[in-house]
Amino acid sequence: MIRFTLNRSEVSVDAPEDMPLLWALRDRLNLTGTKFGCGVSQCGACTVHVDGKAIRSCVLPLSAVAGKNVTTIEGLAGEDNSLHPVQAAWLEVQVPQCGYCQSGMIMAAAELLERNPDPDDADIAEAMTNICRCGTYTRIRKAITRAAELKRRSA
Repeated sequence: MIRFTLNRSEVSVDAPEDMPLLWALRDRLNLTGTKFGCGVSQCGACTVHVDGKAIRSCVLPLSAVAGKNVTTIEGLAGEDNSLHPVQAAWLEVQVPQCGYCQSGMIMAAAELLERNPDPDDADIAEAMTNICRCGTYTRIRKAITRAAELKRRSA
């Protein structure tokens, strides 16, 4: 039994310790916002936060999150269900095309803004290593810049 905090709630998962966190989230906890993309930690569709750090969950063993805080796309919004600034900007800029990579992109962008509240284009390019097969990188960059503005205004 692995215990950790998931989206501000304590959970216990009865699963093999080496099960990837991604599959525990999707198959055992029914949180399907985190996507399976490549299975080798390259595309970023499976990005979640573990203790505030963006992590690719497809290769992270469930045992690695014991006692830690995990946030998925389902838990990124505020406790009052207010959108996170990145989510609000994503909608405003109309980033998605197919949308498959979006939860991982949003999670990576949210972590970037925690580390760097005013990133320039070079910072965004360096931090955003997730892959978008639709090629919406220009809109992603614009949304991250907009999210930084929204976050500053709400501070």
